[in-house]
Amino acid sequence: MQYFRIYTGPDGETHFEDVEVPLPNRVRSSELSELIPATGVIFRRSPPDEYIDWHPAPRRQFVVTLAGEAEIVASDGEVRRVGPGSVMLAEDTTGKGHITRTIGGRERLSIFIPLVD
Repeated sequence: MQYFRIYTGPDGETHFEDVEVPLPNRVRSSELSELIPATGVIFRRSPPDEYIDWHPAPRRQFVVTLAGEAEIVASDGEVRRVGPGSVMLAEDTTGKGHITRTIGGRERLSIFIPLVD
């Protein structure tokens, strides 16, 4: 199981990194990760034409896309497309941040899961 993170590197630019989730625990036939402490859940609906110019993440948080699609642009120029089931850990809380734009002509539904500092 994977997610990707966006973070600010030592160069001050934002970058993407793929992260493999360890699943060391078992409950019956399922494999589970360790608990990641969170502070709550925020539900979000973004319009089909949403464009959010350069911005850092307001806090460390997972962003899970439930429906629709978006492109995330890191300041190093890399672009990632997210769709239903995509999980991103936003950690670029300093620096230029990233661009987010809804694509595909449909609204995007997502949830934010802010993490404990």
